[in-house]
Amino acid sequence: MLDWVAYHKELLGRIGEVGKLSPDTVAGYQTLSNAAKKTGHLDPKTHELIALAVAVTTRCDGCITVHSAQALKNGASREEIAEALGVAIALNAGAALVYSARVMDAVSAHSAA
Repeated sequence: MLDWVAYHKELLGRIGEVGKLSPDTVAGYQTLSNAAKKTGHLDPKTHELIALAVAVTTRCDGCITVHSAQALKNGASREEIAEALGVAIALNAGAALVYSARVMDAVSAHSAA
């Protein structure tokens, strides 16, 4: 397994390098990242639980390390994190099922051609 704490520090350092080379790119990302928080409809812990579920579905290790730390900082328990990950797992399985139906549709179309 990864040393997630070391990876987190290394990642932030590399992102800092990108920020020096392309400050508008990082500023744009930060604007997007902070936009949803401004409405105040969801608490920070919920934001982080959603971020972790999305991190799994997008397979983003950087997102996993950053949002794991933030979820814990915002009071998420291991059980809450596991439940959010269960949603991600179910959604990925659901997406595979939906795309399996699309494959069968394509097979039917090609069989008729």
